[in-house]
Amino acid sequence: MKIDILTLFPEMFTGVLGSSIIGKAVQKELVSFRVVNFRDYAGNKHGQVDDTPYGGGGGMVLKPEPIFHAVESLTEANGEAAAAKPRVVLLCPQGKRYDQRLAEELAKEEHLIFICGHYEGYDERIRTHLVTDEVSIGDYVLTGGELPAMVIIDSLVRLQKGALGNEQSAVTDSYSTGLLEYPHYTRPASFRDLSVPDILLSGHHENIERWRLKESLRRTLERRPDLLERQELTKEMKKLIEEIQQEL
Repeated sequence: MKIDILTLFPEMFTGVLGSSIIGKAVQKELVSFRVVNFRDYAGNKHGQVDDTPYGGGGGMVLKPEPIFHAVESLTEANGEAAAAKPRVVLLCPQGKRYDQRLAEELAKEEHLIFICGHYEGYDERIRTHLVTDEVSIGDYVLTGGELPAMVIIDSLVRLQKGALGNEQSAVTDSYSTGLLEYPHYTRPASFRDLSVPDILLSGHHENIERWRLKESLRRTLERRPDLLERQELTKEMKKLIEEIQQEL
């Protein structure tokens, strides 16, 4: 997987792309990164990438030329045919809300380009004629698109085959199943009079799996009931939900 990042602050990515799961994935050649300062494509002696908005108003708007030229340069450098153009992701608060389904979709792509903006916004021609996806990580405002890009990249890399030490981890994570994850416990079995549930020590795998599903449903019901509205519930899941509601 190739990931290109267009930013005015490439130094922000140095630690993130070389550490933890992402750093190991790079070492294993599961993913490669290019961090590009799109100021290099400004085309003027002052390296200006923004200007005042037509019609007046506060703030500065990113100009189309530097970002168009940067994206075109990256796709041409890869020798990509028109049919194999990468998905170009614009990080902005007006975009589609990012979730695990979109992460799993993007993780299948061979080449992604992320555009990290700053200032008041983007020239609308960038949205309408260059990008394929506009994505937001939440209903709040950040200084720029760098932190959202890091969040999304982390979620994509861990989905690459071989990126995690235990491949089952990505399958059972919260949201991957459409539910919140069940509680976890490890040694010691008793700590400050707080004990691990007996069923987890029983060695009865079928009962353990049923307990985990039930606790996953319980946690989702308590914390994110909206997720259950989108979930296709099996007979077993419906039965467990009834048990949970009777226990309340």
